[in-house]
Amino acid sequence: MMSTFLASPIMHNIFAGLAQGVIYSLVALSLVIIWQSTHVLNFAQGAMAMFASYIGMTEIDRGLNYWFCLVVSLAVGFLFGGLTERILIRPLYGKPEINAIVVTVGFLGVIEAVAQAIWTSTTRNIATPLSQIYFHDQGRVVLLSPFVLFQFGLALGIMALVAVLFRFTNLGLKLRASALAPEVARLLGVRVNRMLTIGWMLSAGVGVVAAVIVASGSFGLYPSDMDGILIAGFIAAVVGGLDSPVGAVIGGLLIGIAEQFVLAYWSADLASLGGLIILVVALMIRPQGIFAKSVGRRV
Repeated sequence: MMSTFLASPIMHNIFAGLAQGVIYSLVALSLVIIWQSTHVLNFAQGAMAMFASYIGMTEIDRGLNYWFCLVVSLAVGFLFGGLTERILIRPLYGKPEINAIVVTVGFLGVIEAVAQAIWTSTTRNIATPLSQIYFHDQGRVVLLSPFVLFQFGLALGIMALVAVLFRFTNLGLKLRASALAPEVARLLGVRVNRMLTIGWMLSAGVGVVAAVIVASGSFGLYPSDMDGILIAGFIAAVVGGLDSPVGAVIGGLLIGIAEQFVLAYWSADLASLGGLIILVVALMIRPQGIFAKSVGRRV
């Protein structure tokens, strides 16, 4: 009975949606990190993650295994995030918010153009050490595999670490203080510039994990592949609340499932409609995000 239920078309769509939603969740988490630590939304996040992952995949061509590729990609992502904050974003603090948006959107185009110039627009794949063959139960296919379970565990683990970081650690407190009240934080001895750089580095690292997972899938990764994923991740972050790691993960999973059901029962061309419907409903019910903290206002 259980095997019949797990192999049913509904559960197939749920599992497929969760597998895609994990990627959205990781991107949403990276946006939550950067928002909580700098109050800037980085629209080049996906392109930066793609570029770092491509460098890691280049090392695989030289004989390194999957885990070393992940480590190299993360190291490049951390460095890339830190340099971007110092060189491009730091001069924009205190300026109109539209300035940072314009700069990051322009930076997205530059990164993708450079990636295509170096590696062309060819899709690249990473061979994973974990099987992507679906489980079978009494002859029925269940759309779960060791690699999909690894994705779930990785997303939940990163979510837990981010939540603990911002809620229970001194570093997380300094990151939030640097974003919300930088002048006050400086007076209290916080090295605000360093905190802002660390926030960008952490955010870029989480984004890289999402890009490596995309490259590990059956379709691979190409230079502009993360653009649509960034949009879905942004929607997930807004739905869950830009100050909630848990909300980012749950929002990403919900959008992945919604898109899969639209794809299965309606039209592939309208798959993104599922995420937009969730966004509209969430904004109507709770504009600040489903899991965002309610802030009291004293009058």
